[in-house]
Amino acid sequence: MTDIRKTQQFRLLPSVDELLRAEDMQALVAREGHAATAEAAREFLDQLRVEIGAGRLDEIGLQAAVETAGSDIELRLSESMAYSLRPVINATGVILHTNLGRAPLSRVALERVAEVAQGYSNLELDLATGERGKRDVHVDRLFAKVFAEIGRKVATIVVNNNAAAVLLTLNALAEGGEVIVSRGELVEIGGSFRIPDVMAKSGAVLREVGTTNRTRIADYEQAISERTKLLLRVHRSNFAITGFTEQPSLEELTALGRKRGVPVMEDLGSGDIFDLPSVGVRGEPTIAASLRAGVDVVTYSGDKLLGGPQAGLISSSPELVAKIRGNALFRALRVDKMFYAALEATLLAYLREDYDSIPALRMLRLTEATINERAEHLMRKLHISNPGLEVEVLASRSVIGGGSAPGATLPTRALAVSSPELSADAIAQRLREWATPIIARVEDGRVLLDLRTVSPEQDAAIAEALEGL
Repeated sequence: MTDIRKTQQFRLLPSVDELLRAEDMQALVAREGHAATAEAAREFLDQLRVEIGAGRLDEIGLQAAVETAGSDIELRLSESMAYSLRPVINATGVILHTNLGRAPLSRVALERVAEVAQGYSNLELDLATGERGKRDVHVDRLFAKVFAEIGRKVATIVVNNNAAAVLLTLNALAEGGEVIVSRGELVEIGGSFRIPDVMAKSGAVLREVGTTNRTRIADYEQAISERTKLLLRVHRSNFAITGFTEQPSLEELTALGRKRGVPVMEDLGSGDIFDLPSVGVRGEPTIAASLRAGVDVVTYSGDKLLGGPQAGLISSSPELVAKIRGNALFRALRVDKMFYAALEATLLAYLREDYDSIPALRMLRLTEATINERAEHLMRKLHISNPGLEVEVLASRSVIGGGSAPGATLPTRALAVSSPELSADAIAQRLREWATPIIARVEDGRVLLDLRTVSPEQDAAIAEALEGL
């Protein structure tokens, strides 16, 4: 195409204003707003300029493109104005999948969030006195009931995640002083956040003791000086050290802290208050056990084993909690009314022992037989509706995930899917492109769908997606 012809075609292009004056464009403007529609129109015209410049569009093609501009612009608007954050079906078998938002909220928690968020609430109003109150009271009272049997008064405050809880506690209790921690506990959590980095930001000075695999109580005692503000225990929640290892017990560490007048802090990370051994998961410490052992401050997450919303929780004596709460960072890290509503509903379920109402706990408690029954039903259905698909039910293992109970797995049954016409990666991609994306895992050339993390009402969507392959 000659430069003269290209110049002529460029002159035929309408302006953005001309496009927007069309009747169908006016309807789009009314529905989607002028700014967004104009931006889509500019993108449409920019694309035509690229096509003309590359010589891929003649005058007839250009005229046809301009005449159908409305549908093109509407499609662009639809894509640009669609929600990016979408619900997905988690068929990976990873219960607390960080990339998929960790713990799903219970139905009651969602209802409480909607009820509290759609209007005003007594978030910081004492209804009895009419005076300003504290937002912590809504869940502090419930945590006190949860920990009532440990034999000491416990207060709890909430910030936006566990890293924030650790940062705030270190800053409030140890800024400018030393915090003693074992080298084997200098962990890195998700997103490349490392305990030494969090400690540095808090203004506390890291004092490492022991070795990667062996740290004795004597190592802590020898490191204590007049500059020591805290003894820190970090739970290795996302990895395990086995073999030639040694670690002092919590009782030994807290006894040393009392002897030398140094508080003991434990970063538990996942935050378990459920009886995990009842579902075959052992070795994960509970918050109550740490407090019962005499730990002065415990920090943990709300959206992991607790099964609630994302939150960082700090449980300690009322005196230490008051000191931490009085730190200027607390206001910057606190959470809003929706988090309190969801957390309150979750804690009430624990107090009522209604564990199956909490999705993460319900998934943990599912038996292999129950999962197998659902998987077999789906397999039989698919053998009829899509006989070209190769489907069988396999024994597999689910994992807890979310940096919780490393190495612990649960027996499960997975739907194994393959096709002579599509690779496993292609099937997985098509499932991700479904109306409600289905996230599975690929192993040994097959797509595995673990129904432990799929709610029964989602089975039909999985069947429909596989039938359409």
